[in-house]
Amino acid sequence: MAVCNGSENMIGNGYVNKIIEEDEFINLINKALEKDNWKGKKVLLVLPDLTRSAPISLMYRTIYNKLKDQVDCVDGLIALGTHSALSMNKIFERLGITEEEYNNTFSKKSKFYNHEWQSSDKLKKIGEISKDKVSEITNGIIKENVSIVINNRIFEYDHLMVLGPVFPHEVVGFSGGNKYFFPGISGEDIINMFHWLGAVITNEVINGKKDTPVRKVLNYAAKFIDIPRTYFNVVVNYKKTHGLYIGDDVIAWGSAADLSASINIKHVNRRYKKILGVAPKKYEDVWTAGKVAYKTETVLEDGGDLIIYAPHITEVSVMHGEIIEKIGYHVRDYYLKRMEQFSDIPGGIMAHSTHVKGSGSFDNDIEKPRINVILATGIPEEICKKINLGYLNPDTIDFKDWKNKEDEGVLFIPEAGEVLYKFFPNLNNQED
Repeated sequence: MAVCNGSENMIGNGYVNKIIEEDEFINLINKALEKDNWKGKKVLLVLPDLTRSAPISLMYRTIYNKLKDQVDCVDGLIALGTHSALSMNKIFERLGITEEEYNNTFSKKSKFYNHEWQSSDKLKKIGEISKDKVSEITNGIIKENVSIVINNRIFEYDHLMVLGPVFPHEVVGFSGGNKYFFPGISGEDIINMFHWLGAVITNEVINGKKDTPVRKVLNYAAKFIDIPRTYFNVVVNYKKTHGLYIGDDVIAWGSAADLSASINIKHVNRRYKKILGVAPKKYEDVWTAGKVAYKTETVLEDGGDLIIYAPHITEVSVMHGEIIEKIGYHVRDYYLKRMEQFSDIPGGIMAHSTHVKGSGSFDNDIEKPRINVILATGIPEEICKKINLGYLNPDTIDFKDWKNKEDEGVLFIPEAGEVLYKFFPNLNNQED
């Protein structure tokens, strides 16, 4: 089945049941680039870090080769949000090039930078969303002015190209599009606002939905970026590329989200007592490996166990560990009913806390999570207890004890974090 929404604002194609061939992938990029005159222009690629699966190497090489004889430069900015900066070797890994290749070839027209979200001198305020507009967009959930602050490096360029995958997402509904600007290369105010907005709406409600209040916030904020932009939205399932849609932040991104919904949401007609989700090594802390929880929460029974298996992880969060160890992981209402006590905690960190912990209640100072989240990582038991999560020694886990036991209420996910599992009680058997 092919998925291709024709539009003059988009070039692209995608397939539900097969991968897109490399030749077609390259041809789509070249065709899109032929629409404009690039002579003498400075182009900036906004790129995902290593926590996102996508054929970024192929995309970069294709764009570079097509434009190198026309443009002044094809630079890259890593859209970290609040993730850790990448070393130059990690950037080369992201782009699929060696240091030697870079020095001999790509350095002629390309330089690469990390987003520096904590450096005020690297940021620029480009506008503000008024309290009334925020309230309107968020259906009254948030009522405050929000500054739109973004990496000031983008204003050195004539054209911005956003390269990245579109997956179901716990905060926005689907990733990609303007999410590579906010939070990708933005300041903290808007990051904290819309992450907390997503947390209040909850992961169970928002994940895998295309039209969300959070997406509206991002799209509204992007209107303040007065620079031509092209979005290269790629759709990947378990590292296999199924589609590419190139164009704007509405039609092209929306087409990618539609395809992603078809292949990256797995509908099941039952809940499970236990889930073991294996976090890939690209997730280097619980901050990123939390995606295992976000993508499986709805298919756990009440009181069920969700085990995040990642022996390689030894830190709660490289960037935010101190604060998370201070507040721990809790259900939404633990914060929502006592916001004055957490006024000094960034909304983005509270959002991560409640997204990992999952839904539940907080009444009469008693917290009742719906599910039990357990870490089988390299993080010691005492730290797990301190942050209000369960602990399991990963050495005690044998995968053969977990495989092929769905009929017993046990689900094993060997590569978790990108495919969203959704519970539909009336669904006919569509688990394959």
